[in-house]
Order: sequence, then structure tokens, then C-alpha cells
Amino acid sequence: MDLVLLPIVLLAAFLNGYGIWNDPYANSYYTTAVGSMLSNFHNFFYASLDSAGSVTVDKPPVVFWIQTAFAYVFGLHGWSVILPQVLAGIGSVLLSYFMVKPTYGLAAARISAIAMATVPVVAAVSRTNNIDSMLVFTLLLGSWFLFKGSKQGSTWRILVAFGLIGVAFNMKMLQAYMILPAFYLLYLLAFQAKWRRKIILLIGSTAVLAVVSLSWAVTVDSIPEDERPYIGSSETNSVMELAFGYNGLARLTGQQNTAGNAGMPNGMGQGNNRENRGDSISGPNQTGSGVPGAGQDVNAPDNDNINGSNGLNAMGGMNGPNGNFPNGQMPNDMEMPNGRNFGGGMGGMFGTGEKGPLRLFQTELSGQASWLLPVVLLGCIAMFAGLRRRNITNKHKEALFWLAWLIPVAAFFSVAGFFHQYYLIMLAPPIAALTGAGFVAMWKSYRDRNGWQAWLLPVSVLLTTLFGWYIMQVYNDTIGAGWSISELIAGILVTIILIVMLHCTHRWKQSFIIAGFMVMLIGPIYWAFTPITYGGNSMIPAAGPTGSNGMFGGAGMGMPMGNGAGDTEMPTMGGRGGMGNRNEEVDTATLNYLKEHNTGETYLFATTDYNQAAPYIIDEKASVITLGGFSGSDPVYTTEELEQLVKSGQVKYFMVGGMGGRGGNSEISDWIKEHGTEIPTSEWQTGTDSGSTDNGDTGNRAGFGFGGQTTLYEVKL
Repeated sequence: MDLVLLPIVLLAAFLNGYGIWNDPYANSYYTTAVGSMLSNFHNFFYASLDSAGSVTVDKPPVVFWIQTAFAYVFGLHGWSVILPQVLAGIGSVLLSYFMVKPTYGLAAARISAIAMATVPVVAAVSRTNNIDSMLVFTLLLGSWFLFKGSKQGSTWRILVAFGLIGVAFNMKMLQAYMILPAFYLLYLLAFQAKWRRKIILLIGSTAVLAVVSLSWAVTVDSIPEDERPYIGSSETNSVMELAFGYNGLARLTGQQNTAGNAGMPNGMGQGNNRENRGDSISGPNQTGSGVPGAGQDVNAPDNDNINGSNGLNAMGGMNGPNGNFPNGQMPNDMEMPNGRNFGGGMGGMFGTGEKGPLRLFQTELSGQASWLLPVVLLGCIAMFAGLRRRNITNKHKEALFWLAWLIPVAAFFSVAGFFHQYYLIMLAPPIAALTGAGFVAMWKSYRDRNGWQAWLLPVSVLLTTLFGWYIMQVYNDTIGAGWSISELIAGILVTIILIVMLHCTHRWKQSFIIAGFMVMLIGPIYWAFTPITYGGNSMIPAAGPTGSNGMFGGAGMGMPMGNGAGDTEMPTMGGRGGMGNRNEEVDTATLNYLKEHNTGETYLFATTDYNQAAPYIIDEKASVITLGGFSGSDPVYTTEELEQLVKSGQVKYFMVGGMGGRGGNSEISDWIKEHGTEIPTSEWQTGTDSGSTDNGDTGNRAGFGFGGQTTLYEVKL
């Protein structure tokens, strides 16, 4: 057993898991789905967002199946749905170690493990219930089987490797396929077999990949629409369309659903066309299987939970109850991105910088995963410097695998139109592996005084610490200048010492080499601790001293709000959810009123805003209907179906307002208002007087949701 590995694993466990018990809801969009999935198998299979099985979340169900299993064992809590991702993050560190060690040696394995553990975005994501930590673990597990199968000529290991990529597809769809170039390249280079067998196995592996990938999607799409939930965030109520559209090509182009402007200042008249559903939709399924339909998604989450350039407006924005920003103008003269292009202006809507070859080095993204890229670059030069056609070794082949993972992923994020900072966790495994392999290669060249290659090690220390200073100095006002200056000075000193000792033999020489690597880790380690020291963002996690700001993650790209003095500050989110959530809390008065006046209805209430439903589903295990998915805009119900729900005695209370009041389906809201009786807030809300609302300490409970005032209606037909 390698005793050095133990503290690395403990560090990863601390970075990923410390304090997760303080996050009661985690990412409430996904936690709400887990709460609904616990209620019955129908909701479990489809990953339904609400108790009625009306609409799914916007991702496949595999990760949510795992989270539901943990919640079943430990109870539904924020920490219980985060725990699988914590373990996945630790598992990724171990896999990095065991994949690098056989080929590159013990030192490289240790370096790769600590690099993986301290990639800041890995720590930020693994302490939430977002999908990506589990996704990366699954991809690494598949890669481990590929490595083993290629070296041993094992057919079943190759099939398992490609099958695991299919499983990963059922976690986050096409994002899992980003490593397929690396898989095919290593297989062709390293699998030892005659070409006939190699081609046949490759075809079979690809078939396994396709079958596993599409198994759930094809199954769901083959079920009649009136017998399953609406596919959240899709335009055509199809999982396949969701996979290759919203969760596929739209990520690259930044072009979101055509209904994305519904209910917004720049998109009037582009809302959901409910008439497109025609007359073929049947009534609500009385067994709780939901009432899905086809149509267009206005503004669905990616959890991501905010979709597209108009995501703010779809939720009522950060504009409070007084309406939308005039002319799409945000505070401090920040312009709301026009149309559906998210790559430009204000560093991208979600703090992802400007498109271009140096995007990963820009302030907005560099702190997430880019710290060690100089080491990777120079390390690859050291590994491939003496390469000849006839002496390609396993070291070269595996390095090519990691490069074939790194380069396409980096290229995608350099030009992609719509993504979030935490997606950069996809860069972590190749960066960690190449850091370990490359640093050891430079170490050997330095030790052996191998001509110009001997200079790569001190140059890598200097460039990496300079880059670390560049990343940190932007935040000197927040973290103090000591951190950036200390890394810079230490890096320069170690570089000078390494240069002086290059042609000397000294017993401290190896110690200074190790010191050089540790100096390079000052920045990444500090950034990896920021979700703990500065607070995290459960909806859109990001590392950095501003990573908890608003809903839009780190790098200072949360929505700044002017304070009248030329300064900016972040808006306070109401409710108990983790940083970045805008959850409401269970209002005891509301809960008691709804229970006391329930006359046998199946569902406690229906709401146009899932955030209103979240605490009741999570904390109270109540049965609640969400009328339109995340933003209230998925065309889940028609007015005819809503009428049937009321007449059949399934629901009579409706909450209208909050996010759904802004971006939701106006036809549904109008029907509720027309046929319902408004309940005075004094009868059902805490902290309200008759005819008024309290905007003080009671926060959202007092009638103001994130996007506006919440109103309760009783509908009797």
C-alpha cells in the first residue's frame, strides 16, 4: 500500500465533503426530483420533477437513480443526495492514480492523484448534487477498463469500457461522447490483435455503446405521450430531440429553443403555441402518470438551471416584483444579451469569457481547471521529444489518449456558445494525468542533464507560477495580495535554484524539484478550498473567491447590483437552499391552511413555479404538481387537461407567481385566474396582513417570489 496516497485521498474527501450537511436542499431542482422519485416507480423511472409525474428533469435518470437510492437509505437531505458525488470525486482521484502508475511509475501516479484532487472545479462540483462529478468518474472507470483491455487483449473489458460510455450518456447525454476520439485512438494503437479481430471488436463495441446509450431514450420515446411525463426542456416532447438538440448541438451554437423568449421583453409573441398540440391529446392520466404533450420549451434548466440569454427574464429575472429590466438593460448599464447568443458581451452570460483559442486562459475560466496547463504543455514536449516511428511505447500511446481527451474538450469550450464554468471538470482527468506523466518526464531530463530538455523543468515551474499569479492577482482586493505575490516570489526563487543546480550534484536537488511542484500547487489548492472558505453555489458551482455569487457562479460573473455609490454587490437569495438557490421555505401557515382545507384531493396544490413546490416535496413529502417544469414554460398541461384535473378531484389549490408568473404559460395562468377565487394572503401566509405583503425578514414567504408576488387560488368547477 502506498502510504502517500492516503493523505491525498483524505484531502479529496475533505475538499469534496466538508460542510455538505449545511446545505439542506443542495440543488433544489434535482433534489425535488429525487423527492418525487421516492414516491413511486413511475416517477423513479422517468426522473419526474413533480409528484404527479407530469414533467421530467432535463437530463437522463441514471445519476438521479443513484441519488434516490442514497436518499432511500439515509433519508432525503441535502447531504444524502450530495454524498454520491463526493464518493465519485474521491473515486476519480483513485482511478487517476491507478491508471497512471503502471505505465509512468509511482511518482507520476502520486502527482496525478494530488493534481486531480486539487483541480478547483472538481472540488466545487463534487460537493453538490450536480451530475458532472459522477459523469467524470464513470468516464474514468470506462477508461480504466479500456487501458486494461488493450494491454491484455481482453474482449470483455473493451465491451465494458464502451458500455460505460453508454451509461455516461444516460447521465448527461452528448457530453459523455467528448472522450470518444480518445477511446477509438487508444484502441487502434494499443489493442493487440490481428486487424480482422480488431475491426470486428470495434464494430461490436460501438454497437454496445449505441444500445446502452439509447436504451432509455428509445424506451421512453416509444411510450405514448399521454402515458408518460413531458420531457422537460425538450421542444417536441422527445428524449432523442433533447439529447441532440438542447443537450447537444445547442451547446455548441448557443442557439436555444425557439420559444426561449416567451414572456420576455425581447421576445413578445414568441411564447408557446399551445394550439400546436392539436386535438389528439387525451385527458390527464388518472393514475398519476402525468399529462404530457408536445410543444416548445421556453426556458428550461440545464442545471444549468437557467437556460439561454433570456433565462433571467424567464424567471422574472433579478428584478423583484416591480417588473423586468427596461429594454433588456440590467443594473450598472450591463446589457442583457440579445437573441440567443451567449458567447459575447460581459464575458458571456454565465461568466465563460470570450470565444477564442485563449478562452481557457481568460480570467472568467482560468481559475477552474487551467492552472497546470503550462506543465502539461512542456511535459508533453519532454515525453515526445525523442519519439520515433519505430519506438512508440505505451507511454506515448497513453499520453496520446490523454491528449485526445484534452484537446477536443478544450477546443469545444473555446468556441461553445452555451455552457457553465463547472462543465470544465471534463478537463480535469487529462490535465491531472498529463501533469503527473509530464512532470516526471521533465524531472528525468533535468536529472540526466539531457541537453535542452533539461531546461523544461525550471521553465515549467516559472511559467506555471507566473500563470498562477495572473489568475490570483485579479482577486487581490478579496483575498489579499499576499497569496499571488507569495506564489510568484516562491516560483522565481525555486526556478533560479533549479537553474543554478542544473549542472551540479547536490543532495538537496531532488527536494527542490519537489518544492517546485508544490509551489505550482499553491494557487489550485487555495482555489479548491474556496467553496468551503467563501461558500459554494449549489445550482451552478464554481471555484474561486466569488464562486458563491448569485446564480451564475464564480469569477465575479454573478449579477452585480448597484448600491448607488458606484459599487456593486450581489443580491441576496431568499430561502434555505445552498448558495445560488432561490428556494422558498415551507410556510407553516400555508401548509396548515392547505391541509385543513383539503377535501380529499390527491395533490396538496399545483404551482407554476417548481421552487414553490420544492420545500413541500422535500421537507414535507407532500404531493404537489408543477404545471410547467423548471420555468413554468414546458407545455405540460392544456387548459382542458387542467379542467379535468379539477373536476376529477385531484387538485383545487393553485399557486401562481414567482418564476412561473414571469416565464410561465400565460394561458394556464389566465385560466386559473378566470376560474379561481383568490385567497387573501392573511389567511394562508406567514407575516402578512390582509391585503398586504411583508417584504422584510420573512423573505419569499411573505408573498414575493423571486420573480414577483405569489397568489393562491381555489378552483372549483
